[in-house]
Amino acid sequence: MIRILTIIAATFASGAVLAAQSKNRSGTSEEAYFRCRDAKGQSLYGDSMPPGCQGQDVEVLNARGMVLRVIEGDQSRAARIAREVLEAKERRLRQEREQRDRMLLETYETVADIERLRDQRLEMLVAQRRVTEQTISNMRERQSRLESQVARFKPYSNKPNAPALPDHLAEDMVNTVNSLRVYESSLEKNLAEQAEVKSTFTADINRFKELKGIQ
Repeated sequence: MIRILTIIAATFASGAVLAAQSKNRSGTSEEAYFRCRDAKGQSLYGDSMPPGCQGQDVEVLNARGMVLRVIEGDQSRAARIAREVLEAKERRLRQEREQRDRMLLETYETVADIERLRDQRLEMLVAQRRVTEQTISNMRERQSRLESQVARFKPYSNKPNAPALPDHLAEDMVNTVNSLRVYESSLEKNLAEQAEVKSTFTADINRFKELKGIQ
């Protein structure tokens, strides 16, 4: 019995070797030559990579002319990379939209809930704006008073006997002007934030209605 199994195994192994050798002789899997079109569009062949194929798409064929694989050229590689980058961007945007949709559905129950949060955000920004506007008004009054004082000193006064501008007064004027610029910039940012809040919540409300099927 053992002898019979040994003979069967040996016969099977021998058959596998003969099949592999026959496959190689038939040229169905071994790489035989290269083919491409050069920059001028002419076909080039060779049993090794033809010089004119550098940077081009190159087909690797077996002895029967079957394409085994394709070596990617510069243009194809660049196009593939650009395509992959675009696909990755689209995939990321799709994931962000899906995450945003889940957040909307999990956070709010009605459109009124979204509008309520929007109004709270806007009220807070409006209150901040009013404080900033009042501060700017006070700073401008201070700047006006300082300008009146500075006008009595050189080099701003036309009087020949006018004293030199004191350092503390000059420093106070500079600090007031710089602070005023900061508050004015803050006011611009506040108004931009209000516009952004309105835009974002409008988009959220519209999307929430779509997800809920609300007209």
